[in-house]
Order: sequence, then structure tokens, then C-alpha cells
Amino acid sequence: MLAQLSEFDPWRFQFHPEVWILVAFLAGAYVYMVRVIGPNAVPKGQPAVTRFNIVCFVGAMLMLWIASDWPIHDIGEEYLYSAHMLQHMMLSYFLPPLVLMATPQWLLRVLVGDGRFYRGVAFMCKPVIAAVVFNVVVIVTHIPGVVTASVDNGPLHYSLHFAVVMFSLLMWMPVVGPFPELQIGPLAKCVYLFVQSLVPTIPAAWLTFAEGAVYETYDQPVRVWGLSVQHDQQLAGAIMKTGGGIFLWTIIIFLFFKRFAAGYNEANANSYRRNRSIPAAELTGDRATDAGDPLTTADIEREFAQVPAAPDDRSS
Repeated sequence: MLAQLSEFDPWRFQFHPEVWILVAFLAGAYVYMVRVIGPNAVPKGQPAVTRFNIVCFVGAMLMLWIASDWPIHDIGEEYLYSAHMLQHMMLSYFLPPLVLMATPQWLLRVLVGDGRFYRGVAFMCKPVIAAVVFNVVVIVTHIPGVVTASVDNGPLHYSLHFAVVMFSLLMWMPVVGPFPELQIGPLAKCVYLFVQSLVPTIPAAWLTFAEGAVYETYDQPVRVWGLSVQHDQQLAGAIMKTGGGIFLWTIIIFLFFKRFAAGYNEANANSYRRNRSIPAAELTGDRATDAGDPLTTADIEREFAQVPAAPDDRSS
């Protein structure tokens, strides 16, 4: 009995060399593209990447490594569906925008080109298509039969993760993609992300109010942190709805106030440019001659010439 329970040790370290190899390959490919291809792809004197690009790339690689390696990966695939949900949130909500912000425009154009592949990407990045496809993938990957099959089938498991990341990249492209022609306007981004925050409500509510074990794979004799199967499912639903919603709404608020602040500053700048010229009548008091033109040196000399000279007290 103890030997059987030892097989269900959730904190037993499991090494995943494929994750380390993938992260190392992506990091090496990024450095190669930036150091070798970049100088020939950008105008002379312009850096291939910015510091912001590098910071986002480091964050993306850390996010990929944390989500795909022990302990989140192993606990999420064998013990807690809430950990599985957290893993999917990291792969679909947090990783893709970091990857896109880490990719300069020239790099993506080198990878995508300007032929059929680019036209296919542009078509899939249309907001309605990207949103529908992304949410269909999210719903399919949470069907109980698909989840059970992916746990027992390694190729299917990694294929689903690959699909989640790829379609998430397409979903985020209209918001933070490197191609300006594929991005939508600030207010459209707010509406787009608002719709994205509503769709996960359906599977989240299903997980929250389901009775009994929805996923038999996670009905294990050893419970991590004492969470029952039902409490684990409820926590997964809360992560899906609340965690994703808070993240998306934070971006919506940021985009809205950024757009509002930009419009306010532009209006103030235009108002300053209009009012910085002081009308002559405001200084001379001659309202009749006020045509709204700025005061000139000749106007000042003319006004002073009309002032009578002061009497000389010494003559008396």
C-alpha cells in the first residue's frame, strides 16, 4: 500500500529535458537572428532590438519554462486541475503577448515573408476569426474526453499545448502584434478584449457548479493541499474566469486611459498653440483695433510715441 502511495507523490521531482532543450533552442535562435540577420534587416545605425524587446523575450522564456516544467506541469497533469488551468492561462494569456512584444517587426517579416503564408496569417488575425478560433480551441481542450486522452497520450498532449500557444498568438496579434497593419484601434482593442473576457464564463461556470468529478484523471487518492476533487474544479473555474478576467480588464483600463490621456494632451497642446499669441488690445486697451493679431514691436513704438512727454521740473 505504501509503495502504491509513493507513486502518487506530487512533489517528486521530474526532469523534463525536452523543455530545457526547447528553451535553449529558442534563446539561441533569437540571439542568432538578432546578431546575424538583424544588422542586415534594419537601416544602418538602427539597433536590431530594443531593451524592451529583450526584457519581454526573457520574460517569455521564463514563462514558458515555468509553465512547462516541474512542478506546475506535473501537478497540473496528474493531480490538480486548478494547476492545469493555471498552466493553460500562462500559455494562452501571459506568454503570447510577451512573445509578440519581444519580436521586432523586421524579425517577424523575415519569418512570415510577404507571400501566401503572410496572407494566411493576416486572414487568421482578423479579430472575429482570431477570437472565434481561439475560444473554440480553449473549449475543446477542456472537454473531459480530450483532457483524459491527452494525459495518456504524449504526442496529443504536446500537440494541444502547441495549438493553444499558436492560436493564442493569433488572438493577441491585433492587440500587440509587431505588424501595424494587422493591429486594430485603441477602442476596438478594448471591445475585443472585453468580448474575450466574457467567453470563458461558460466553461468556468460549468466547472464551478458541476457536481462530482468532471475529470476522472484528477480523482487521485492523494490530494494536494487537502483539496477535494470538487473544490479543485471550483478553484479551476475561478482561475479561468477571475484570473483571466482581471488580466484582460487591466489591459482594457490601461488602453482606455492611455487613449484618453493622449487625446487630452493633444487638445491641451492645440489650445496652447491657439492662445499663446496675445491680442494687441489686451495690452494696449484699444478694443476697437483688436483683430486678434499678435502685438508687434512697431505697435509698441507707436503707442509710446503717443504718450506726451513729462514736464521738466528744473525749468521752474
